[in-house]
Amino acid sequence: MNFRTIILVAITAVFSNIATAQEGLPIYTDYLTDNYYLIHPSMAGIANCSKVRLTGRQQWFGHDDAPKLTTLSVNGRIGESQSAIGGIVYADNNGYHSQKGAYLTYAHHLMFSRSEADLNMLSFGLSAGFIQYQLDETTFLDGTPIPDPIIDGVVQNETNFNVDLGFSYHYLDFYAHGTVKNLLNNSGVNSDLEITSNLRRYLFSVGNVFSRFGSDWSYEPSVMFQYRDLTKESSIDFNGKVYKEMEYGKLWGGASYRQSLDGAEYLDGSSVNSQKLNQVTGIIGANYNNYMFAYTYTYQTNPIVFTSGGFHQITLGYNFGCRRKKYACNCPAVN
Repeated sequence: MNFRTIILVAITAVFSNIATAQEGLPIYTDYLTDNYYLIHPSMAGIANCSKVRLTGRQQWFGHDDAPKLTTLSVNGRIGESQSAIGGIVYADNNGYHSQKGAYLTYAHHLMFSRSEADLNMLSFGLSAGFIQYQLDETTFLDGTPIPDPIIDGVVQNETNFNVDLGFSYHYLDFYAHGTVKNLLNNSGVNSDLEITSNLRRYLFSVGNVFSRFGSDWSYEPSVMFQYRDLTKESSIDFNGKVYKEMEYGKLWGGASYRQSLDGAEYLDGSSVNSQKLNQVTGIIGANYNNYMFAYTYTYQTNPIVFTSGGFHQITLGYNFGCRRKKYACNCPAVN
């Protein structure tokens, strides 16, 4: 691997929001595939159905050790109560780094409206779980006559406990979410605790669903902002989705644009340049009875990238234990 390739790999790792072995569950755009529970614990059991969602994400097809992510989540109400539970397991691989994790969630939903005809609900959620980080250094010293003192040449493992805390508010067709992820400090597999101890990340989402009375079409613009506490990095997602009611269920699609608010410098010959993350994602999905399918494709528009290929993701879902639709609102995440 030549020096230019090393630089490209490093830059791409920064700008594609790939979680290194310390980040916990990565934040991509899979939350837009009827999967807000992945990033906001307060969304557990919010819907009138219990939900199972399986996602698979693959980046840079044809490249060895390319990043890939698999998640499996389930959430639903506890009987007819206002409480809900959920669980997430995931596996994330990125070159020499990998991580596996599992979370359990408890959420509670408070109704403020006088009846179920109008939606006015505040929700709180708490997720707690374990994350196992792994760094494979077994090939780092191959052919090196003098061992590097900072490389052990083994597979390093570390398991940590952490907590996510969040809230959601739904009022008719409007919603807002806020979540603090990785609330606790921990160590990770890197010996530099100042880098790995603080993994705290703040997420804020807001959106609204618009539709004409009696129309089969509805439109959902939304925004998500995320901020990393230690590195002071931030980014924002601008999203738009369209829904079409069908006899058998629902067709939907949309687009998302992610813009980093921070740049990173890279060496271009003898000069130093800077660029910010820019990603465009297309989404298409369908609900058929109790089944859901979605496909997303993400393309990075930056001039300096590892490869011109995009990032593919498939989401499969199943709804069960469904109750009647209660609320007179255009609220696909709830009804």
